[in-house]
This record gives sequence, C-alpha cells and structure tokens, in this order.
Amino acid sequence: MEWQHIKAVIFDVDGTLYTQGKLRRKMLVALLSHYALRPWRLRDMLILRRFRHEREKNLTYAGPNLEVDQYAWCADNQPAAIPAIREVVGRWMFEHPNRYLAGCMYPGIDAFFAALRARRIPIGIYSDYPAHAKLAAMGLEADVVISSTDAAVNRLKPNPRGLLLLAEELGLRPEECLFIGDRPELDGECARRAHMPFLLVEQKPLPEFDFYHGLTRQLRATQTTTSHEPDTCTLQR
Repeated sequence: MEWQHIKAVIFDVDGTLYTQGKLRRKMLVALLSHYALRPWRLRDMLILRRFRHEREKNLTYAGPNLEVDQYAWCADNQPAAIPAIREVVGRWMFEHPNRYLAGCMYPGIDAFFAALRARRIPIGIYSDYPAHAKLAAMGLEADVVISSTDAAVNRLKPNPRGLLLLAEELGLRPEECLFIGDRPELDGECARRAHMPFLLVEQKPLPEFDFYHGLTRQLRATQTTTSHEPDTCTLQR
C-alpha cells in the first residue's frame, strides 16, 4: 500500500473485522441449545434464513425505507407478522452474537486500529447492518460509522452511496480513502463504483492469518521512512 496517499481507512464489519466462520459455529450451538428446548419455535430459524436470503436477493433495492422494508420482505404480505420477525432477527442477528465478537476478532485488528490512530488517519465503518453495538463489543472505535439501513444511505452494497457519504463526512475525496472488505462482489464492486481504492481481506485460516499484522508493519515502516526522508516526501507531495 502507498500509505502516503491514504488519508482515511474505511472497514466493512462482518467477515472483515472478525471471522464469520468462528462466530457462526458459536451461534449454531446457541441456536440449537435454545430451540432444542422449544421445538414449537423452530420456525424462528426459518425466519433468520429467509431474512438473510431476502437481503441477498434485493441488492438492487431502491425504495424509500430499507430498515422497514427488509422485514416486510419476510412477511409474505402479512403486516401483522412483522413485529415477530423483528424480534427474532433483533435477538439472533443483532444482539446475541455480540457476546462472542471479541473472541472472533481477526488477530492484529486492534493493533492496526492503534497504528492508524498514531498516524492520525481517520477510521470509517461502512456495514450492511447497524454496527455501533458490534464495535463496542470488540472494543473498537471509529470516527464515522454508517450502515446500509441509515436513512441517508438506504441502499445495499454494491450501491456506492454509503461509501460516498462516508468520504464526504470525512471531508475527503473517494480516491483518498481505502476501503477494506471481504467480499469482492459486494465490497469490491462498491468501492469500484465509488472510485475508491479497495483491499480484500486475505482468506487464510486463523493460524496463518497475518493480514492486519502485515498492514501494521507496512504502516509503521512508511512512518519511519517518512520521518527520515523529509526532503523526498516533500517532493512527492
């Protein structure tokens, strides 16, 4: 990475800050343990599956209120069912997983955040889902946090509106920001449409995963080089 040209780093959340495989295994145990004692509520698991499926199916959504409509997609034209769908999704997708996130974080992510802070490089978050509670659970802080369901965005990736809004709130041009994500067909395409540099999280098992440690080493090495070569850096600018 040419860090001298990067003025902000924007992260996706799910699969980018933590490993989804580990979280999904923990959630599967939690779900099976809960519903083994409540077999009459097994339909809840179908609701969760349907919710994810409908979100993936509606990537070209351009309606007035994504936060509301994402639940209506699962209700089969039965508005009375929406409160129950909200409750199930809220519990098992937005609340319960947070207790496991700290133990599922990719190694080196906290050190990379600290290195960005040391360089005074702002940190942004652009998530498919609300992210404030997830960040708090992982002990991470960002300067700007935006999700696809925010009223100002109201679009799903790969629509670039969220990334463009983030750059605007950071006071930067899209090409001055770096977007890090784990899905090239969504995160990568979103960055391409926003004309923003993109970095794909490497797909390696955890024992070999060195992605964020590597970025931290690069960033610190760039900082050292910059501090020892002021004249060269001035010419580059």
